[in-house]
Amino acid sequence: MREREAVARWDVAKPPRPSRTAGVSLAGFRDCSADPVDVPLVPHPAVTLIVEFGDGLFVVGDATGRQQRGSLVAGLAPGAVRMRGENVTCVEVHLSPVVAYAVLGVSSAELDRTVVALDDLWGRDLSRIREQLADAPSWEDRFALTDALLAHRCETGPLVDPEVVQVWDRIVTSRGRVRVEDLAVEVGWSRRRLWSRFRSQIGLAPKRAATLVRFRHAAHRLAAGDNAVRVAAECGYVDQSHLHREVVAFTGMTPATLAGDPGLAVDDIAWASTTSAKTA
Repeated sequence: MREREAVARWDVAKPPRPSRTAGVSLAGFRDCSADPVDVPLVPHPAVTLIVEFGDGLFVVGDATGRQQRGSLVAGLAPGAVRMRGENVTCVEVHLSPVVAYAVLGVSSAELDRTVVALDDLWGRDLSRIREQLADAPSWEDRFALTDALLAHRCETGPLVDPEVVQVWDRIVTSRGRVRVEDLAVEVGWSRRRLWSRFRSQIGLAPKRAATLVRFRHAAHRLAAGDNAVRVAAECGYVDQSHLHREVVAFTGMTPATLAGDPGLAVDDIAWASTTSAKTA
């Protein structure tokens, strides 16, 4: 019931074709309910960028009580964050951290795993795209406008080391079940150099990045109805208690609460093409 209600309250739009920029995924959301929005932002192995352009109220708050109003960027693993508002209309973008550096103009490490105002990073670009999104006649037009801006910024922004890209891809494709020592050997770096370069450009140490990717895969397994004991065993956790601690650390929720969270149902609809074994 909660999943059906969650899906019913949102008009979810998906682009007709993939982004022109590798590592970029988009979705559109319009709140169709008369009730206020109050949902968690479940950590994802991507930098989340939200461009709101409607007349509604949109606020994100973290566990410390700090709030951010309007368009924003959430770094990797920002902790227990909740999104609240009314009549929300927005384009949400998932940026692989290997392209986030170029698109945002700052490395993921500078976001410090928190939520920041997009206006602080984009300035006039944000004002311009918000006006264009509000005036656009369709979601397809909005996606085209957003994608063009992201592509331009990616083409002109700073690049991540190819070795860092290789390591990130290995972490994602392995669902976080890979040893840091093996990653260092694969790219020909010392473990210390890998930690330093990866942390400075991605925003997390390699081991923490692997933990995030593993968590996200486990979260989708739990939401699909899999038993927590089985999820723990098959996703690489020591035991069910290990899974429990990690879910609480990332979300502030227990595995049972996370599994029943209606936001994940909407998430799976919006990002169906990016919640496969490769990216979840």
